[in-house]
Amino acid sequence: MISLFQILLMLISVVKFVVIAHVIMSWLINFGVLNMHQQLVAQIWYGLNQLLAPLYRPIRRILPDMGGLDLAPLVVILGVFALETVIRNNAMYFL
Repeated sequence: MISLFQILLMLISVVKFVVIAHVIMSWLINFGVLNMHQQLVAQIWYGLNQLLAPLYRPIRRILPDMGGLDLAPLVVILGVFALETVIRNNAMYFL
């Protein structure tokens, strides 16, 4: 059971990393640091969008329109941190 606990926490860490990488990359693209005409940047951006779309889509339907401000990544990060906290606090059931 400890292995399942560790695998679950590792998957949560990967999700956190991918969401944070997506947010940082969106900032870099919007501020003109990264150029979307570069093939590598465009492929990474497309891949991250495809990977995170199933997480963001239901949240975007619920959240009100903020006029260009996307709060879906913030909600996902908060949800992942809350899930990690719940799992860590209930670690005794895995042991």
